[in-house]
Amino acid sequence: MIEAKQQQDLPIHPHRLTPDVKDRFWVNLIGKGYPAPRYKFRWCTDRLKISPSNNFINNLVDKKGEAILVLGTRKAESTTRAATMEHYENTETNTRRADGLTANGTLDRVWVYPPIADWTNDDVWIYLNSVSNPWNFPNQELMGMYQGATEGGECPLVVDKSTQSCGDSRFGCYVCTMVSEDKSMSAMIANDEEKEWMYPLLALRNEIDVNDVDHDKKLGKLRRDKSRRDFRRMNGSLTVHIPKNGADIVPGPYIQNFREELLEKVLSAQVAVQKMGPVEVKHLELLPLEELEEIRRIWIEEK
Repeated sequence: MIEAKQQQDLPIHPHRLTPDVKDRFWVNLIGKGYPAPRYKFRWCTDRLKISPSNNFINNLVDKKGEAILVLGTRKAESTTRAATMEHYENTETNTRRADGLTANGTLDRVWVYPPIADWTNDDVWIYLNSVSNPWNFPNQELMGMYQGATEGGECPLVVDKSTQSCGDSRFGCYVCTMVSEDKSMSAMIANDEEKEWMYPLLALRNEIDVNDVDHDKKLGKLRRDKSRRDFRRMNGSLTVHIPKNGADIVPGPYIQNFREELLEKVLSAQVAVQKMGPVEVKHLELLPLEELEEIRRIWIEEK
């Protein structure tokens, strides 16, 4: 993208947003012992995504006076996404300008523009296969990636309204434990021998997973998770939950032994990916040095 910007004089200035070291995933999980994110303790999204984005936008607004946030969100992504977008569209207090821009609900002097809000999955694929992007990356490779992430490896285009597009495959953080199974990564590994290098990442994610749609398996995972955690909070206090069948202590952070084991597994997965993977991941670091140093500092000074 940077080369295309220079060659074609594109009005684009790419910025890579990175969370502060103290907010990064492994620093909190291995360093502080935060339990893996779950429905009642979803600590990852704010730290890893929302805060870096909001900080960048607020800094830009301070320099420029205001900003327009162009979002690629679509109602067809999911029922939840559609409900959220329609809520903001219909909120009476939401300021709407004559040009169609709406005020952001949380950021001051920021306007929102969602150009493809009503596009279907097939609309997206028709466009990508019809129009080349400015940085000369073949959009067909995107289709191949989504095809590989779809169970059965199928990725049909428009046939009729009952035909499901491969755009239903979703990609998020490789360590995400908010879902019971990372179906996209599992399908990519199963459908493409060239993606087998991703298996250590999938195994690492499954190591810390506590969610499962199967009730019996979920109980097993929860028991395993509970045995890995201290009965005290980080400040030494106890939290007691009193359900109908008697009181129970709510477990706190991961114990030191498990965090040491997890650190070793992350570093082992990093070595495996570098050995098995293609050229572009030969120097991939799951745990950069600055994060290792912060984990060490937390272990020595705080824990």
